[in-house]
Amino acid sequence: MSLSRTSYQYKAKLKDDTELQNALTDLTTKHVAIGFWQCCYRLWNKGYWWNHKRIYRVYTDMKLNIRRRAKRRLPERVKQPLEVPTGPNQVWSIDFMSDSLVDGRRYRLFNVIDDFNRESLAIEVDTSLPSLRVIRVLEKLINHRGIPTTIRCDNRPEFISHKLEQWCSEKDKPITLQFIQPGRPMQNAFIERKNGSIRRELLNAYLFYSLNEVREKCEEWRLDYNTERPHKSLGYLSPIKYQDDLLPKKRSD
Repeated sequence: MSLSRTSYQYKAKLKDDTELQNALTDLTTKHVAIGFWQCCYRLWNKGYWWNHKRIYRVYTDMKLNIRRRAKRRLPERVKQPLEVPTGPNQVWSIDFMSDSLVDGRRYRLFNVIDDFNRESLAIEVDTSLPSLRVIRVLEKLINHRGIPTTIRCDNRPEFISHKLEQWCSEKDKPITLQFIQPGRPMQNAFIERKNGSIRRELLNAYLFYSLNEVREKCEEWRLDYNTERPHKSLGYLSPIKYQDDLLPKKRSD
């Protein structure tokens, strides 16, 4: 059969990679962010003799080449009562919404309201609204209305960003960020109620072909919401009418 005696008599020897597997497990458990070459150099510096090809074979067999995303743990959020402020600019609530255009492109809405009279302060629309864009919208509102005492929000990445926290702390009158508990949207009920109205009366009622159409309709809806739309929680007055009627009474008292 023209087969050499050596080839005929050869028997494969199973490689025992237990020691290497244990060493890689210990390394990646202790140092969760390191990659393949960091593992190689750490093993070699400890005196192990395996070459990089064997280490890589075992590394991929153990699925360590698939990047593992560590879960970001939030600090404990304390439940706080949802109280109605006694005046404007005491508490603002902020939140995001999302929807899509006719062609399938997704866009987001950043909503801001004043909890005192449920006035809609801003509806920012774009495909992306990172922390810096959130800060820019809030800065524009502060220049027009003044600095709020507290901003209530959920735990979205844009809100727990250190950029927003730093911006709040650097104000002449520092702003308190009040985070609701994860999975408890009713702790931010005022703006959730507004989100429901936007969804029902605007986003679900129209088809939008461009972001400019969304912006125009949102601004038109916001002005009507503030000046004309009766609110049951405000005694069927609009937010502006409610504020105008209430504040003179407080000043006379």
